[in-house]
Amino acid sequence: MVGRYVVYGGFRTGSVPVEATLLLLGERYEVIETDPLAQRPSDRRLEAINPMRQVPALVSPSGELMTESAAILNYLADSHPQAHMAPCIGEPARPAFLRWMSFVSSQIYSLYWVRDDLSRLAADTSHEAVIKDRTAERIAECWRRMDAQVNPGRYILGDDLSVLDLYVTVVSRWGPRRSRFYREAPKMAEVVRRVDADPRLTAFWADRFPFEA
Repeated sequence: MVGRYVVYGGFRTGSVPVEATLLLLGERYEVIETDPLAQRPSDRRLEAINPMRQVPALVSPSGELMTESAAILNYLADSHPQAHMAPCIGEPARPAFLRWMSFVSSQIYSLYWVRDDLSRLAADTSHEAVIKDRTAERIAECWRRMDAQVNPGRYILGDDLSVLDLYVTVVSRWGPRRSRFYREAPKMAEVVRRVDADPRLTAFWADRFPFEA
C-alpha cells in the first residue's frame, strides 16, 4: 500500500515489537500474517520477501525491504528522532543502546530458532529435552548478566521509552517465561511491567500478544 509500512509477521512473534513501535510512532501500517513454522512448500510469500523464511520483515513506504528485528527497530527509531525512541548519535546513552539491542538479538533472540523447532539441532527426539533445558538456562543467564550491567530509570536507558524496552518486553514473554525473567532480571522486571501496563498499548497487547505474567 502506498504511504504505509508493510510488516510480515505473526501473532506473538518477533514482529510484535516492530508493530508496537509503528503504533507508538503514529505510522500507518498493515500486517501480512505469516507463520514461518507452518509455511507450506507451495506458499512462497515469506520466502519471496526473506529467503531465510523468518519474521519480521518490513517494507517501507518507499519500497525498501528490511529484515532482522533489531535492525528494523533501530531504523524506525533513528528515522523518527522526534519520538525519542532511541538515543541519538552523540548522546551518552547511544553506545549502551546499540550494545543491548545487539545483545538481545544475538545472545537471546537467536536461540528461539532452535527452541521453535528442536528437531533443527536434535539428532533424535531423545535429545530435544536436553536442548530445550540448556537453551532455557542460557537465556536466563543472559538476562541475568544484562540486568547486572544496566541501571534503569523508568525504562532501561533512563526516563524515555525506547525500542529496547519494547524488544525486551516481548522477548521476555517467550520461554522460559516471565516468572524466570523476573527472578533473573529484577531491575528490568519493573521496566517490562511498566511497558505491559502502558495504556497506549493495552488494546494492542490484547490483540497481538495476550499475556498473563
